[in-house]
Amino acid sequence: MIKILYEDNNIVFCVKPAGLSSEEGLPAALREQLACEIYTLHRLDTPVGGVMVYAKNKETAAKISKKIAGNSDFKKTYLAVCEGEPAEREGIMEDLLFKDSHKNKSFVVKKERKGVKKASLSYRVIAANEYKGKICSLVSVELHTGRSHQIRVQFASRKHPLLGDGKYGSKFNCPLALFSYKIETDSKAFSEKPPLESPWDIFDSFV
Repeated sequence: MIKILYEDNNIVFCVKPAGLSSEEGLPAALREQLACEIYTLHRLDTPVGGVMVYAKNKETAAKISKKIAGNSDFKKTYLAVCEGEPAEREGIMEDLLFKDSHKNKSFVVKKERKGVKKASLSYRVIAANEYKGKICSLVSVELHTGRSHQIRVQFASRKHPLLGDGKYGSKFNCPLALFSYKIETDSKAFSEKPPLESPWDIFDSFV
């Protein structure tokens, strides 16, 4: 059963379980559970859980998709646990990213060329604690752009890979420590805390 945070005739805010595809598995589950059409508006990596919003009709899907594309009135906040402590407690990360579709992996590059896109996010360190002998940081992240694996590769490129993210250099064998914490759109805001399990359970508060 998918946890529903809010539902009306046009949209549904729900909590995606980690391991379920945001483009196939979750929409299919919602269609069966809610007995209605479901239109995908944005994506979340399969290993990542958290808040997502789907449209229930084509008109709403077009409206919200336009806002997402224009980065207007659609705000996504993530929580992540990264290795080490960023030099600055808060700041902005800006990079040029190239996605290798064959490897399903993104890379930070130095020059613009075909396939390269600008990526930007802001972050704030909430707390730091020890996890299996290494200091790690709980970080709040707000995306300004929506690139493939953006948070994962931008932090990893600064030698702060997310815990459990072996694709981008983490040596820790744990679930990927990235969670979609909050979505705000159309004067609505819904949030969900990460599961109280490793590695999230080393922190007392998520805000």
